[in-house]
Amino acid sequence: MGTVPITVVDITMRRVRNFCIIAHIDHGKSSLADRILELTGVIHTSGMEQVLDSMELERERGITIKAKPVRIPYRSKSGQDYVLNLIDTPGHIDFNYEVSRSLKACEGAVLLVDASQGVEAQTIGNAYFAVDAGLEIIPVINKIDLPNAMIDECRLQFEELLGLSAMDALLVSAKEGTGVLELLEAIVARIPPPKDDLDAPLSCLIFDSHYDAYRGVIAHVRLFSGSLAPGDRITVKSTGKTYEVNEVGCFTPQETPVERLVAGDVGYVGAMIRDVADISVGDTIISPQHPETPAVPGFRKLQPMVFCGLYPINTSDYEKLQVALEKFQLNDSAIVYEKESSAALGHGFRVGFLGMLHMEITIERLRREYEQDLIATMPSVAYKVVTTRGETLLIDNPSKFPKPQEIDHIEEPMIRAHIVMPAEHVGPVMELSNNRRGTLVSMEHPDTRRVVLVYDFPLVEVIANYYDRLKSVSRGYASMDYEFIGYREGDLVKVDILVNGELVDAFSYIATRESAVPRGRALVQKLRKLIPRQQFKVPLQAAIGGNVIAREDIAPMRKDVLAKCYGGDVTRKRKLLEKQREGKKRMKMVGAVEVPQEAFLSLLRLED
Repeated sequence: MGTVPITVVDITMRRVRNFCIIAHIDHGKSSLADRILELTGVIHTSGMEQVLDSMELERERGITIKAKPVRIPYRSKSGQDYVLNLIDTPGHIDFNYEVSRSLKACEGAVLLVDASQGVEAQTIGNAYFAVDAGLEIIPVINKIDLPNAMIDECRLQFEELLGLSAMDALLVSAKEGTGVLELLEAIVARIPPPKDDLDAPLSCLIFDSHYDAYRGVIAHVRLFSGSLAPGDRITVKSTGKTYEVNEVGCFTPQETPVERLVAGDVGYVGAMIRDVADISVGDTIISPQHPETPAVPGFRKLQPMVFCGLYPINTSDYEKLQVALEKFQLNDSAIVYEKESSAALGHGFRVGFLGMLHMEITIERLRREYEQDLIATMPSVAYKVVTTRGETLLIDNPSKFPKPQEIDHIEEPMIRAHIVMPAEHVGPVMELSNNRRGTLVSMEHPDTRRVVLVYDFPLVEVIANYYDRLKSVSRGYASMDYEFIGYREGDLVKVDILVNGELVDAFSYIATRESAVPRGRALVQKLRKLIPRQQFKVPLQAAIGGNVIAREDIAPMRKDVLAKCYGGDVTRKRKLLEKQREGKKRMKMVGAVEVPQEAFLSLLRLED
């Protein structure tokens, strides 16, 4: 029971089930996916290896970064053969775009909860995603083998927080394999099969993609109608460009070519698409014979929340970085980028991310997978600037702000955060949130042990290590989910950093008028230690417009010009010192201060 040979069987749509696993971070999604693959004979592991989390960074950090599809042949207890298309998704809030893509390709979702942690913030957010997408939800309580498992409390939380039937919740231990076969039976019984639209014109959603150096762009697709086979011609709906398919296949979990993909299938398509700009995630593939076929609706377009500049350390690597970003965007459609130049750093790109972890992971992947040597500037968010002429500008780079006298007011992006925690940690979490300019919206008590706080925050306060501090003050028990709610006017100013009187645009930042002075002082103090001493005194200044709010001086190196004077008249010594003074004055007029790369890298950690 549970295993059939790894072959692509010609099976009716009534025997296909498309589902994903969604949960909060570290609740055991990847472990459950591995146990399902192991018990159905798709893989053979030692029982502890993370098969779907194959990326080096995923294993290092213990998190899922990319959603992974896999086709599973399964024979039920009744003897029927099924094909299960599983998509394992990330749990961190920064990667919820991967969850939204996966939901669009499925008819059902396994909602996983850690028995020792209970329902957490991202669990709630993912459950709402699944409900909005019209999916059949199967609630599952994982890690029931742990001695501190709270099974009854988890059942209650399913009903109180998510509105799901507690009696429908399945009990599973992904580590030991307990209850996994019962879950597979529930998947084939509860999740509806895809609609059988084989005779309709081709329509399939691109929910992911990657670049292969030999085969070009490989699109990961879910077919909603029609079929695909090598030799067929396809059209990308948004661009109108037509290609000939040279390979179709499914994930087992490796890429396995097949003769044909049909409506309801999840697989991949290769058509020798060399230009990465010709195809994008969320697009629809149709047949050129039926150009009137509508695009697949409901795919969520995500807005970048955090921005930073990426520059090659070696300026000659600019083109190489551009190619790397093009290929990376194909693999991760949530990033956006545009060209920019900096007087301090040369030519580079302004890149938008969904959050700080997303930014860290992207930069690390560019360095490892694409062999890029990068400098990243300080992260910022996009502000709305209303000028005195009544214009509204959306600016994500502080160096592009208008002059202070041209600004009427600045609006900053706001988010609404749902923070779930044990009741004993409410005090420290509220204190942290109030210090980050948070406004309490509501406080709920879903049960005697847990509290849900709803706060409105300026986004810039959350990207500056709020999540890490939240975990610290709650001893790791608090969790957070957030959504963008719009812009709000604030008392904000742009702070410039001047090195030897020259503006270093890469160090400019936006801050509240109240926090501008202490932050500017901390920044110039740190710069004083990072910039090497010169032959002349170097002033470091933080300024708002023409007003200097903080200053530090880098003391000059002193050359002992009196070393060769052994006695003699004092006028001889005075003459040498005067000559040195004049030389330093001329040097200061023409001297350029080089800001080392370590300064830019170190200032990224200023908030720490």
